[in-house]
Amino acid sequence: MRIHVASDHAGYELKVALVAHLREAGHDVVDHGAHAYDPQDDYPSFCFAAGEAVVADPGTLGVVIGGSGNGEQIAANKVTGVRAALAWNDETARLARQHNDANVVAVGARQHTIDEAVALVDAFLGEPFSHDPRHQRRIDQLAAYEAAR
Repeated sequence: MRIHVASDHAGYELKVALVAHLREAGHDVVDHGAHAYDPQDDYPSFCFAAGEAVVADPGTLGVVIGGSGNGEQIAANKVTGVRAALAWNDETARLARQHNDANVVAVGARQHTIDEAVALVDAFLGEPFSHDPRHQRRIDQLAAYEAAR
């Protein structure tokens, strides 16, 4: 699977480890930055790029990483067609895919060890959307609202 990944300085170390892990697992990883540690960088442009790539490349998923993951989730969700969810445990990572068909997961590098964060991403990537009609109905409502604006 192709995975679009982005982080700011706070998530840079985790992103490097995660990219290596995902490639080792056989995924095609596209790194949208940051490409070097810079404590003055700004996460929105990296997250916009990853989100836009996910939307333009159907069947792919995205991962955005920052200190808490909150700002990165917000930035990714500004891209039309992105459904980004902040994962803070295994269950929220799985439910984001299963119930919300989230196509981007946000992770806080300062909130988890590298191993914990990698496990969250693996849980997200490994969980399919349920296709339950009630969940699809809700996703359709969100998409309609987004399209009307």
